[in-house]
Amino acid sequence: MQTSSIHRIGRALSFRNISAIYIFIAIFVLFSLWVPETFLSGDMWKALLASQAVTAVLAVGLVLALAAGAFDLAIGTELGLGSIFVAWLIGEHGLPIVPAIVLTLLVGVVIGAINGLLVVKVKIDSFIATLGMSSVLLALIAWISSSQQILGLSKGFQSIGVTKVFGIALPFYIMIGIAAVLWYVLDCTATGRKIYATGGNIDAARLAGVPVSKVVVGSLVACGSIAALAGVLVSANLGTGDPTIGPGYLLPAFSAAFLGSTQFRSGRFNILGTVFAVYLLATGVKGLQLAGAPVWVPELFNGLALLIAVGMARFETSTERRAAVRRLLRRRDRSPVEPEREPATVAAAEK
Repeated sequence: MQTSSIHRIGRALSFRNISAIYIFIAIFVLFSLWVPETFLSGDMWKALLASQAVTAVLAVGLVLALAAGAFDLAIGTELGLGSIFVAWLIGEHGLPIVPAIVLTLLVGVVIGAINGLLVVKVKIDSFIATLGMSSVLLALIAWISSSQQILGLSKGFQSIGVTKVFGIALPFYIMIGIAAVLWYVLDCTATGRKIYATGGNIDAARLAGVPVSKVVVGSLVACGSIAALAGVLVSANLGTGDPTIGPGYLLPAFSAAFLGSTQFRSGRFNILGTVFAVYLLATGVKGLQLAGAPVWVPELFNGLALLIAVGMARFETSTERRAAVRRLLRRRDRSPVEPEREPATVAAAEK
């Protein structure tokens, strides 16, 4: 019993399971020694927590789709449409804040539903379906905004993005709330188990009675609505509707989701690992920027992180499969096999 407990603790603390924590410690020590005056500033950390809240909201929404086996490549433009649509409603049509936000979320729901139906009904691969949808949304954003920023957003709406609680802007706390709800759904409910089963093996899940089509559509709907909410937070923070911002969030969201899948849950997309990955990547980028790195460093850093994270996720999956095969072979070897009896013994037994 004691040996088993030690083994579980050792596995939980292994580099393969929580490598992001060890990397974060190394990054923190490095930049604390390199640029301590700015990197260790409390204001810098408060700003970092707030500035990455939108990316974290988008990434945890993406986890729902990825956990169900769907790749939403339109998630960046879904954020962009949410951002420009809520600004259009408030800035150009004077709609009150709450109805404008509700309508924006409904637009996200509709887009997610269309993505889901294209995947499960039309049988288009999620890569192609959402990539095509991304192009459609870019055209829609340009049409709504006339490719110009939308100004004149109300002070009340802007307060959503700039109001601070304990020195940290409100979007950070909104992100924590959304992440907590999604963590509970994925890890503690039957719905979460169905999502993971669908993403793990859709055919086996279907044979087990899981309504896989509903799961895929529901996951993409939730992903679309969360992306629209992230767009609302962006416009509230900027005080304008910017038609160019959406695509820039795609790579960081995917990098965080895949890097997060290598943490805590052995190759499974999960909320806690994703949120931690967002701030790990942001800390590395911020440290390099404070040290005087060029402006293209964030793109390079996120691109390399995505490549490494996907490679690590593939390695985790293949390692788990090999371990499962070894356990099966050990059980088979340990199972008792009836010894083959000699012919004379058989004849005696028949008599």
